[in-house]
Amino acid sequence: MEQKAISIDLRTGLGKSAVRKLRVQGLAPGVVYGKGLEPVPVTVNAKELLTVIAGEGGQNNLIRLQGGGSLDGSTVIVADLQRTAIKGELVHVDLHKIDLAELVHVKVSVSVVGSAAGVKEGGLLDVVTHSLDIECLPGAIPEHVEVDVTNLAIGQSFHVSDLVLPEGVKALDDAKMTIASVHGRAKEQEEAAAPEE
Repeated sequence: MEQKAISIDLRTGLGKSAVRKLRVQGLAPGVVYGKGLEPVPVTVNAKELLTVIAGEGGQNNLIRLQGGGSLDGSTVIVADLQRTAIKGELVHVDLHKIDLAELVHVKVSVSVVGSAAGVKEGGLLDVVTHSLDIECLPGAIPEHVEVDVTNLAIGQSFHVSDLVLPEGVKALDDAKMTIASVHGRAKEQEEAAAPEE
């Protein structure tokens, strides 16, 4: 996954009034933490950060920090993000500093592809989970995990154990966990939907 850059500065002002001043300047408060690193309060360019996580990969995009003293050049991923409910403005962000040579645990989205055979027979496709927990090196984080449901017939399910993951990527969820399944329409529902003679 290609690294993208955002600008940060070390944050000294704390409290609500300081945060309000930051927002006027298009900045948002945050904290950088990681293995062997005391949490460092920072300010981030809100627009830059939201642009980085808007596309494929979302919060799993690898981000290179520009500025921030000793943090300059560090690689981070977004560990937690708080936004306003209505306008979606950035309120606070937690950035996890990572080592590109060490495994990370992240959550990735599920992308369902194909048209299930069971749907063509009148069944209904039910996507049970839309994200999965995986472990891999930071540079190998996939933008999403593809689930091909083409061969699913009525009554069949696609489980974590059925996934074909890229090399070096390991699923952390239970192998028996259902990702998607095809249900047949209940006979009673079909009868109820039939017009009375």
